Amino acid sequence: MQQKNLLTLRRNFSWTFTGNFVYAACQWGMLVMLAKLGSPEMVGQFTLGLAVTAPVIMLTNLQLRIVQATDAKKQYCFSDYLGLRLISTMLALLVIAVISLSGGYRWEISLVIFLIGLAKAFESISDVFYGLIQQHERMDRIATSLMIKGPLALLLLGIGVHISGRILWGVVGLIFAWAVVLFGYDIRSGILMLKQRSQLQPRWHWKTLAHLIWLCLPLGLVMMLISLNSNIPRYFIERYLGERELGIFAAIAYLMVVGGMVVNALGESAIPRLSKYYADGDRIAFRTLLLKLVGIATLLGGAGVLVAVVAGRHILTIVYRPEYAEHTNLFIWLMVAAGINYISSFLGYGMSAARYFRIQMPLSAVVASISAIACLWLLPKWGLLGAAIALLIAAIIQAGLSLAIILHALHKPHGYKEGELKS
Repeated sequence: MQQKNLLTLRRNFSWTFTGNFVYAACQWGMLVMLAKLGSPEMVGQFTLGLAVTAPVIMLTNLQLRIVQATDAKKQYCFSDYLGLRLISTMLALLVIAVISLSGGYRWEISLVIFLIGLAKAFESISDVFYGLIQQHERMDRIATSLMIKGPLALLLLGIGVHISGRILWGVVGLIFAWAVVLFGYDIRSGILMLKQRSQLQPRWHWKTLAHLIWLCLPLGLVMMLISLNSNIPRYFIERYLGERELGIFAAIAYLMVVGGMVVNALGESAIPRLSKYYADGDRIAFRTLLLKLVGIATLLGGAGVLVAVVAGRHILTIVYRPEYAEHTNLFIWLMVAAGINYISSFLGYGMSAARYFRIQMPLSAVVASISAIACLWLLPKWGLLGAAIALLIAAIIQAGLSLAIILHALHKPHGYKEGELKS
């Protein structure tokens, strides 16, 4: 039976924030646990696996969830989205296997990278069901899934590391946790959203999939470039400074996620409504809601910097270990970059709601290129602090270019063809 009880924007935000809070806290808990039970090197190995696999997964995910959530006219059915996601996920695993084997890593690191990719494959399939649920504005189902998945993954990862003393068996626990949630809850939630159970079957109508790929490919490339932008400093740190310094940087940088939970919860809850406002030509409502979101991002960013300045050393000592507290200045600069990124994230949701997909690709390419150049320039001179400043420079460029695109979108005449790519 299809569930038609739509939740209000406030309730959707509450559910989304709660779910994202629990899930992000558990992901952060993974780094804290690795720092406490293991060493900065172990944190670095885990982070390297995430950094290598993330751009591949982001590309092959094609942002189908956002396209589903903004498909107000139901141009594609869920079977099309599911069929494409299954194909793209298999392709992602193949690419990750090639990278892990040909990247010059030790055999154990190569295996960790591939297994993290396998865990993310299960997460990707859950994500396409999230898109279906989000389209029906039932964010409570997504939140419940996240609140199951996060603690279960943290528990099984911790058990694996504690028993074996190695990150490898912890990642095996992560795979099991995400697979259980997919088959035990997410698929069942998808069934509740559909009128007929047969709609849950993947469909491979190649002409339809070709159109869908053409629509989504720019977004996939954009997300890959965004992921590269956030991970480029990690690649340089691992290559120039080693796994230990990467572990320290990654652990401190994850504190940026605290404000990001609010940003993602609000953005995911607001994007269906932003999309409807823009599609209906209600530019005032679109602009008003987006300005409110940007205002919240500014407050969150300012609060994060203040906390880092006042209590950064104590936080790093308590949460991790005293060796992490030696990098308080790094913490402050990372929180400044986080504040700018929060603003850019909301502007990105605004662009996607207006279905300005293709223009995001060159924007992200410019930002990633600037990030790489800044890392090459600053990291050899200033170490980890140089990596944080490189992130800040890239964040400022992204926010400025995103604002320019939003202003352009607001001045365009009303009306667009469904599925048309904006440029």
